[in-house]
Amino acid sequence: MKKWKCTICNYIHEGDAPPERCPICNAPASKFILLEDGTEGKEEKETIRPEREKETEPGKPETALDKLMDTLVRHHAHPVSVHIPNGMLPVTVLIILLAWFFDSTLLSKTAFVNIIFVTLSLPLVLFTGVVEWTKKYNKAMTALFKIKITAAAVTSASCLIVLLWFIADPGVLDSPKSIIFILLNLIMIGAAGLAGFLGGKLVFKD
Repeated sequence: MKKWKCTICNYIHEGDAPPERCPICNAPASKFILLEDGTEGKEEKETIRPEREKETEPGKPETALDKLMDTLVRHHAHPVSVHIPNGMLPVTVLIILLAWFFDSTLLSKTAFVNIIFVTLSLPLVLFTGVVEWTKKYNKAMTALFKIKITAAAVTSASCLIVLLWFIADPGVLDSPKSIIFILLNLIMIGAAGLAGFLGGKLVFKD
């Protein structure tokens, strides 16, 4: 039985021909390569910058930024950093819902502090995400990555709007616009969950 490897997400397919679309990242059949006998049994080291090596002129020194990006990918900086907002966001939204339902000023202030920390963590998460997408997945624009990028953008924009809204109107949960504010938070948590789900498909290949 032949084995084919997706060059975008490293998914392994068994069959006489590659699939029309990768079930993990939706890459077309042209992105699959045929593995030689025994290749799949070897533990392959992750190629950090396959495209860059093709494009870089021979003998051209690697920049400090290149080294930094390689290090971030090698040590899984994005999966690690994304745990911060992914862990705090559900709790923050839950606190906001409780503050709204029980009309609690203390819970509202707690949510405000939490959303500050989530917002501060997002630049690192977005940067490492772009680095991993560039270095590890060669800026692939399959359906999975388009949806993941959109979900990340919606999460970041929603989080920033929630923070600025809290600053401009600390009593927003007591105002007539509280329903809109709650819906914005639900959109934020939904987009974050979708981005995390798609990231999990890439990592766990299922």
